[in-house]
Amino acid sequence: MALATAINRTARFRAMSQRTAKLYGQLHLAVRPERAREALEQTRRQMRADLDELDRQSWPPEVARLLSDVRRSAADLDGLTAQAPGKANFQTVSTQADQMLALADGATQALERLAQAPTAKLVNTAGRQRMLSQRLAKNYGLVAAGLDGRPQREQMAGDAQEFQRAMAQLANAPLSTPAIRSALELGQGQWVFFDAAIKRQPNARGLEDVASTSERLLEVMDSLTALYEAALHDVLG
Repeated sequence: MALATAINRTARFRAMSQRTAKLYGQLHLAVRPERAREALEQTRRQMRADLDELDRQSWPPEVARLLSDVRRSAADLDGLTAQAPGKANFQTVSTQADQMLALADGATQALERLAQAPTAKLVNTAGRQRMLSQRLAKNYGLVAAGLDGRPQREQMAGDAQEFQRAMAQLANAPLSTPAIRSALELGQGQWVFFDAAIKRQPNARGLEDVASTSERLLEVMDSLTALYEAALHDVLG
């Protein structure tokens, strides 16, 4: 596996952890339950497949240890989401998703250091945008479920600011292609819709809007990250 691909795949675990909790919350809140159930199963399968693929590679001991920690945390999250959705379970799943996120972030940064190329930072930054979209949507669900508090609200405000800062950083980065510029413009447009959705009161309409716009933003940011991955692959050869 190319190092650029490994950075993207490992970074994606951050988003998948939060998407898993978001979708589980949608099941609890009865927001597009059939779609949420299908997407949750797809995410669980994708996590297992990506972990298996990374396990087949040869990594330095530190990276191997970090990826092993991610695998154990992902297995715990997978087991929790197999339980019937409920308010208490949603909170537990969210907490476990945050633990997996932290571990995946550590593994991603270790791989970025291995690359020793400025472009690797762009892959990491673009990949983190996927996570921010999903964590914002998950926290919106926690608010709707009555499980929010000051930490969640402060995190939502911080994540929204970080997303916009990162988009500006990516737009101003020296590495740019027509495809990257197009993806950035599309991502900025999708952010406008998503940002409007998460500012709505967490009622039925708001939950529907957040569910749909968060998925679209995730898709666009995933495509953008793939473009940066390809650029890093060219740099590393």
